[in-house]
Amino acid sequence: MTVYESDLPGVGKKHEIELDDGSRLVVVTHHAGKREVYRRPSEDADSEKLFELSDKLARQVGTILEGAYFQPVKTDRIETLLAGNVVIEWIDVAPESPLVGVTLAGANIRQKYGISIIAIQRGDETIPSPAADTSIESGDTLVVLGQKDACRSFVGHVTGNED
Repeated sequence: MTVYESDLPGVGKKHEIELDDGSRLVVVTHHAGKREVYRRPSEDADSEKLFELSDKLARQVGTILEGAYFQPVKTDRIETLLAGNVVIEWIDVAPESPLVGVTLAGANIRQKYGISIIAIQRGDETIPSPAADTSIESGDTLVVLGQKDACRSFVGHVTGNED
């Protein structure tokens, strides 16, 4: 990403930001604080005005974009927190997992970990409420429901990294 800055005599400053698709985002900051935001489809094209912000609003939006209120965290695991420290997690089954080829009944997951496998995603197919005789396959994504600590413990078992 490249940012170009230029003075606009009598107006303020202009910043042009190259975007991944080759277009440019243009922000004109006036001496009075007002911001105008434009988009240019290419370096040689005319700009199209998208919107205008007051100084105060621009600062508020800027802090949101900066991540002052919320920092997204990239994670390899998806987890949804429910009431009472109960979570739903999506856990990928690696080829080396000790569960590959084992049925749900044979894995004895509910008794060992106190969690339930509520679905299995297998390629483009989803198996809701899988039966006890359903075998776990490499590449499956197990959708599990249980206490957060129990789910974490189960993740260690699925990956072969139990403590």
